Amino acid sequence: MSNTYEPSKTIALIKGKCPQCQSGKLFTHGAYNLGKFMEMETHCPVCDLQVEIEPGFFWGAMYVSYALSVTMMILIGGAILIISGGNADFWTYVIPIVGTMVGASPLTYRYARLLLLYFFSPIKFNINLAKK
Repeated sequence: MSNTYEPSKTIALIKGKCPQCQSGKLFTHGAYNLGKFMEMETHCPVCDLQVEIEPGFFWGAMYVSYALSVTMMILIGGAILIISGGNADFWTYVIPIVGTMVGASPLTYRYARLLLLYFFSPIKFNINLAKK
């Protein structure tokens, strides 16, 4: 077993790391620090990448967030439908879906921005910047 760093785009995305160096943390506080979960670094602390590529870049994260939210609602609703055998009433759907959406909103916010950076921006991974 070697101690060399094997870059992984998926792991870096899950951990909220910079898409260019996959080392620097992009968010300044934890996801459930409700007063500050939206605060993001302006530049990567490791490679100094400017995170907001252009003014208004993260407006596009609204669409990604919408897609994530709708997908979660469909999956939760489908799971309830399967588990209940189709016999669930209205509130059996509403309460778990709304509760999950409210509880997951800090993560949805963050991952919408991260997915936008990783897949819809011109930023590419640079092996020379990766930690060794």
